[in-house]
Amino acid sequence: MKRVHYIQSKILTTEQAIRKVSTWKLKNDKVVFTNGCFDILHKGHVSYLTQAAEYGNRLIVALNTDESVKNQGKGENRPINPEDARLIVLASLGFVDMVILFNENTPLKLIEALQPDVLVKGADYDPNVTDQNSKKYIVGSDIVKNYGGEVVVIDLEEGFSTTNIIEKMK
Repeated sequence: MKRVHYIQSKILTTEQAIRKVSTWKLKNDKVVFTNGCFDILHKGHVSYLTQAAEYGNRLIVALNTDESVKNQGKGENRPINPEDARLIVLASLGFVDMVILFNENTPLKLIEALQPDVLVKGADYDPNVTDQNSKKYIVGSDIVKNYGGEVVVIDLEEGFSTTNIIEKMK
């Protein structure tokens, strides 16, 4: 298989992802799930994703569509990179096993469908917060905990953010 095809094979639809996760779970692979915009991939993202991958055997990255990013209120010029480019860049990372788009404001439907063993977010969230209106609430954490899964947070790399990079470029 050519390398480009291998990278593209990591980008799945929801239906394909459900089948793939079922196969992984039959092999007793521990499935880790995280999500984000990952607009301009930087050291902070790579550090975060590498640490997330350490929590299991398979790492799924759910990626906000362009429309979803715009709905997040990150700025009128965001995302900088279109979703097809962001998909390829994330799928190119060796420790990422699957990349999947979601168009909703949150990845809740994907979490429900894929039922990951571990749900990971950055330390700007709190796995103990149960108020779904709180900015610190981790979407899907209640679902993952209910079926015995784990919810963890990872410290963010100080000084690295897409917003900071955009500001520097200005």
